[in-house]
Amino acid sequence: MVHLYSLSLSTLFLAIPPTTSCLTFSRHCASRAMSTTGYQQQQGGVRTRRGPVKERDPGQGVGMEAACWLAPGALRRLIELPTPPLDRQQLKRLEEHRYSSAGHSLLEPLMQCYWEWLVGHVPTWIAPNLITIVGLATNVFTTLVLVYYCPTATEQAPLWAYLLCAVGLFVYQSLDAIDGKQARRTNSSSPLGELFDHGCDSLSTVFVVLGTSIAVQLGTNPDWMFFCCFAGMFMFYCAHWQTYVSGTLRFGIFDITELQICLALLQMLTATVGPFLWNVTIPVINIQMKIVPAICTFLGAIFSCTNYFRVIFTGGVGKNGSTIAGTSVLSPVLHIGSVIILAMMIYKKSAIQLFEKHPCVYILAFGFVSAKITNKLVVAHMTKSEMHLHDIAFLGPGLLFLDQYFNSFIDEYLVLWIAVILSFVDLVRYCVSVCNQIASHLHIFVFRIKPLTPSTLQ
Repeated sequence: MVHLYSLSLSTLFLAIPPTTSCLTFSRHCASRAMSTTGYQQQQGGVRTRRGPVKERDPGQGVGMEAACWLAPGALRRLIELPTPPLDRQQLKRLEEHRYSSAGHSLLEPLMQCYWEWLVGHVPTWIAPNLITIVGLATNVFTTLVLVYYCPTATEQAPLWAYLLCAVGLFVYQSLDAIDGKQARRTNSSSPLGELFDHGCDSLSTVFVVLGTSIAVQLGTNPDWMFFCCFAGMFMFYCAHWQTYVSGTLRFGIFDITELQICLALLQMLTATVGPFLWNVTIPVINIQMKIVPAICTFLGAIFSCTNYFRVIFTGGVGKNGSTIAGTSVLSPVLHIGSVIILAMMIYKKSAIQLFEKHPCVYILAFGFVSAKITNKLVVAHMTKSEMHLHDIAFLGPGLLFLDQYFNSFIDEYLVLWIAVILSFVDLVRYCVSVCNQIASHLHIFVFRIKPLTPSTLQ
């Protein structure tokens, strides 16, 4: 174990830079990816997962001051990074980025009628990114209600809280599906839309897996809860890992739409019957009902990762089978591997059973880090650039690790909250900086669009 700690310390100090200026932003479903300079044109527009996208009007745009979505001054300087996260070459390649996807999920054709009806009731002055962020905020808020009532994922929340979480997840799924349609209606599609969409999904994944674990009271089986939460984050990361390698985002028969609907139904079942359902023992096989979703997660992870790694090892489009950026196809494993290894070691070596007693806070601390490195991966794909390991995002987990290494001379629970705050602030600062920089470069707004005119509707 001493050798393992030494190895992890070496990885940790490699991962944390001496300065705090390295940071990044992005998503999985890509309902709104695309057009502006260099975007793929097909049948009168650019094809996204949900249809063709028109190019943005070259005259539409504003300067840096108007594009930024935070008021200038001390607050903006505090939240934004001291140096731009993207260099000129990355911004240039971002303009040249072409969205590519393959495959259709099972329920997507059936859901299209509902999505078309829904977007038809959205005013055309509402920006696509605003739709996305409202959906994310709804999902986050409804999940935090469950976290409030069930901080250890073993308690029983009021039944309305589970129903609220189900509604919140469905609202997020619906809004996430129509943001691209709104972009096409308003002629406001851009690379920022794809990036913003991926970024919201990376954070939503953390809250979705957490809310599901709470609904089935998986906290009574901490090993299973740990696996299910981190498996969800890992699979989302792998989806973008294979995209970074092959340049194409692939959708399966059972994909994010089907998964979100199933999890919303699970929440509704809990709201209807009560969480005691998941503590019922199944005859013959002698396991609790709550283990069934966990086993499904295990089987789904094996199936999905098999497909992902087939593409990763054989689908490289770069030189000699490398990534789209010409880097090693295995390089992204260092980032997600560091997160999972640190999380596992801290979980198993905690003297106060940190994860068992505070699973929700623990998942959020590492979930924010997972969302950050997933955003970095998507940015690396869209800008065809290398993904560097050193990142301030590892500071929070690193403090937890060092605290345990020195026999927990500071209360682990206190350090855990410090890690949550550091990881969250780091994620927010990166996202704000990337959004503002890209919006300024493309001369567009983040959360506003210009009013439609007859010429833009044609």
